[in-house]
Amino acid sequence: MPDKESHLPLSGIKALELGHAILGPSCGQILADMGADVIHVERAPEGDYTRNLPGMGSGFHSYFNRNKRSLVIDLKSEQGKELLKKLIASADVMYDNFGPGAVDRLGFSYEACSAINPRLIYCSLKGFMPGPYEHRPSLDNLVQMMGGLAYMTGPAGRPLRAGASVIDIMGGTFGALGIIAALYERQRTGKGQLVRATLYEATAYLVGQHMAMTAITGEPAQPMPEGEMPWGVYDLFETEDGETIFIGITSDAHWQRFCEVFGMEDLFADERLKTNNSRCAERKWLIPKLSEVFRKIPSEAVVDGCEKSVIPFAPVRRPDELFDDPHLNESGGLVDTPLPGGKRGKLPKIPLRMGDYEFDMRHDPPKPGEGTHEILKAIGMNEAEIDTLIQEGIVHIKE
Repeated sequence: MPDKESHLPLSGIKALELGHAILGPSCGQILADMGADVIHVERAPEGDYTRNLPGMGSGFHSYFNRNKRSLVIDLKSEQGKELLKKLIASADVMYDNFGPGAVDRLGFSYEACSAINPRLIYCSLKGFMPGPYEHRPSLDNLVQMMGGLAYMTGPAGRPLRAGASVIDIMGGTFGALGIIAALYERQRTGKGQLVRATLYEATAYLVGQHMAMTAITGEPAQPMPEGEMPWGVYDLFETEDGETIFIGITSDAHWQRFCEVFGMEDLFADERLKTNNSRCAERKWLIPKLSEVFRKIPSEAVVDGCEKSVIPFAPVRRPDELFDDPHLNESGGLVDTPLPGGKRGKLPKIPLRMGDYEFDMRHDPPKPGEGTHEILKAIGMNEAEIDTLIQEGIVHIKE
């Protein structure tokens, strides 16, 4: 890899990504941003179908595939399979998020790949861990519904998926975590291993806090919009000019500063509101009282008061408003990214900082097959052999 990548934590690690949509590519995004040479092995002849999704899927490929290279292979052909085997022999990591059994049927199970390269870390990103559900196909929406997250997100009777692909991304993140841990263990043992990360179990992990509450109280958790809050003030308030601001007062010190700054000394003096737990007991009248106050204050004044109070608060924003967010821009949290149609956009970096490492854009999201010649030369093929593979349709390059 180029010199500019040699300083990153995963520099020198070669990973093969047999992935599509979000689960596999989000795992690879983390590895690639941290310096791994991630080769996105795409289906022939057009490449990953998520390159061309409409609507809410139109940003999938551009966002999750930066810093990678692309190789489009016909894995249904024997020549294509032999080519992938050569890549596996020199790889450190391989992972896939295709449906249950799909990669096994192609001949690339963990056992088969480990026989080629015993040092290989093989990560299976699927819907379910081994068990009664493991052969089911899965989707982010699906596991949010069956795992209780949609129930907790929407109001009673109206299960609602989260507003981003949180489970796909969480599954991919745990996959990357497992891969990195397995690479660390390989330094000691010299051996690769099978890593599994799944969507359903990731969902259960997220709702574990509600499961714990039920185990303690004996009562099932209520949906978040209607459940009993553990904090006295943890709500949305509308301001005079129609803006909506969330305010969370989670300590008695917060409450004192809030009352002082907003001129609510009478509430601070009220014995019924002295502690967080007592404020929780008085929410039925306290929250309407605060709502009445905030409806008479402009949003800018509310924000200024919350800043001065040093309490948790947040104006409600749309995703597109983050492009111009002063914090994300000044802190370096966004990276300029090329998009289809010659457009560009500032998109988030991975939310991680390590010492002086800068997990930035090093390579634009690749076009289908971009990197083919360099990738195949690295496993000993010459130009004539590569040209033959292209002419025979075993590998594809699309401008």
